[in-house]
Amino acid sequence: MKHSAKELEDLAKEARRITLRMIASIGKGHVGGSLDIIDALTILYYEEMNVDPSDPRKKGRDRLVLSKGHGGPGLYSILCMKGFFDKKHIETLNHPGTILPSHCDRTLTPGVDMTAGSLGQGLSAAVGMALADRIDHNGARVYCIIGDGESQEGQIWEAGMYAAQMKLGGLTAFLDLNGQQIDAPVDQINSMIDAAAKWRAFGWNVMEINGHNFQEIYDAVESAKKCEDKPSMIVMHTIKGKGWKRVEGTTKCHSMPVTEADLEEALEDLR
Repeated sequence: MKHSAKELEDLAKEARRITLRMIASIGKGHVGGSLDIIDALTILYYEEMNVDPSDPRKKGRDRLVLSKGHGGPGLYSILCMKGFFDKKHIETLNHPGTILPSHCDRTLTPGVDMTAGSLGQGLSAAVGMALADRIDHNGARVYCIIGDGESQEGQIWEAGMYAAQMKLGGLTAFLDLNGQQIDAPVDQINSMIDAAAKWRAFGWNVMEINGHNFQEIYDAVESAKKCEDKPSMIVMHTIKGKGWKRVEGTTKCHSMPVTEADLEEALEDLR
């Protein structure tokens, strides 16, 4: 890796701090699913992806589809740190006229490659992008992050079947397996049982990792790049709300109020 484990940890902590300041600026937001994907985003944007903040739409770039679009604040924090937009926008999350809506919108935010919000659709878009890249022979890679609650949508599995059928080696997806969704633990709503086994059965190259271990994330992405005849699924075991100790791993942090006192507490955890 280009960065040390300490450097990556510091980057991820800063991204989590920015995410929480962003959500606190409007008083409520998707804390849990934004914080838990930041370690994967740190590896993608600081170690792996071919992107250029000065030219967010450049041809042949790698792309990220955040299918679980409510995690947008986590992505925005990384894009801001990379220089895709000015830090002055951070405290405008979901305000009138903002470039940072609560769910990702490619027409508003520099660096966002796909609009999201209706769960289940992002993987299909990522499949289309990977097909287009193969036709163009541009060498670009497509990354997609889906949720475990989102995986109750049938469109996820339709896209999964087609990606395997088309042998889309240029597509790497991450399953954010945090075990929680908006109403209750996933296992109480509609359990995935063995997510890795399901994706293997669908013909994908599957790896199962700790989604907060930078080396494991990096190694999984590097391994996926070597698999040319199958799409890859990285099943990440994550902790919803990672970094804010009081809410970590809880259903309540899916979307929750964040007061100034809450922000102070969370930032102290992230020192």
